[in-house]
This record gives sequence, C-alpha cells and structure tokens, in this order.
Amino acid sequence: MPSNLPINWYAVCVRHQNEQRVEQVLQHQGWETLVPRYRSRRQWSDRVKEIEAALFAGFVFCRFAAEERMQIEDTPGVLRIVSFCGAPAPIDAREMEEIRSITTARVPLSPWPYLEAGDRVRVERGPLKGIEGTLLRTQDGAHLVVGIELLQRAIACHLDPDMVVPVRARSAVA
Repeated sequence: MPSNLPINWYAVCVRHQNEQRVEQVLQHQGWETLVPRYRSRRQWSDRVKEIEAALFAGFVFCRFAAEERMQIEDTPGVLRIVSFCGAPAPIDAREMEEIRSITTARVPLSPWPYLEAGDRVRVERGPLKGIEGTLLRTQDGAHLVVGIELLQRAIACHLDPDMVVPVRARSAVA
C-alpha cells in the first residue's frame, strides 16, 4: 500500500505455523513481506521427510508506515506487531537486508539462539557437556568462562559456539 509516510520493516507476530498464509495475504494486499525459510529434516516414526520451515517461527516481517498498522493487525492470522511503549518497533533496514542476502545466497542455514557476550550458557555437547559458564567473545573466537566467585578468579576455555545453549535466569530463593 503506497503512502507518503516513512516506511520501515516491522516484525508481525502470527499464529502458530501461519507464517506462509499470512505472508500470502499481506502480499496480496500489496505489502512487502519477508519470511526467511530453511530446509530441515524431520523424523517421524515411519519416515524421514525434508520440510521447509520459517527461520523466525511465529513472525512475518512486513514493510509499512507505522500509521498503517491497523490494516496489518486486521489481517487473519496476525496476533500483533512487535511494539515498545505502544508504538510499532521498527527493525534496522540493514539487518533485514543482511537476512535477505543470506537467505537468497542458498547456503545451509538454521535457526540459532541469540547469544551475546556475557550471557550465561550451558555446554550441550562434547567433553564439557553440562558445564555452565559465561560466554566471552574475543578476536580468536568464543570462550566459556567459569570461575570461583569467593576467590574472584576465573578460567576460560575455547569452545565452538554451536555447543552451547542459553541458560534461563534462575529465580532467587528468599
């Protein structure tokens, strides 16, 4: 839907497994959309099948002016638009272009947990399986930092980032 208002990318939350249907409806209405996909092998009891799934499950990215949000929210299958303080939160156009470039390059890809330096992580595979620590990124890669709080000392070991998963914060026991 053309307009003279500033147009940005927004993340639209959709019902479970409705990404493709919502994308088609929005495109039919004239909106620019993006639902990055990847190929995945799924195991059923009697067979293995390769399917195409959304990289960002539950989201359709759509480009529109914030003032036109009601038209997007009225689309069947749309739950809401990701917002902060009641206003739709725009996504950086550079990030969207990077995602588009990666998905059109036809390289193997898959969803990945969003990890930042300083996040608590747990090793899921390899000789360090089960160990929890803090993720540290340096010029030579990712490291797992484990320490003794009482001594205020720590050690770090190099690790492959795909071996770790985020650890949910534990609630304090009073």
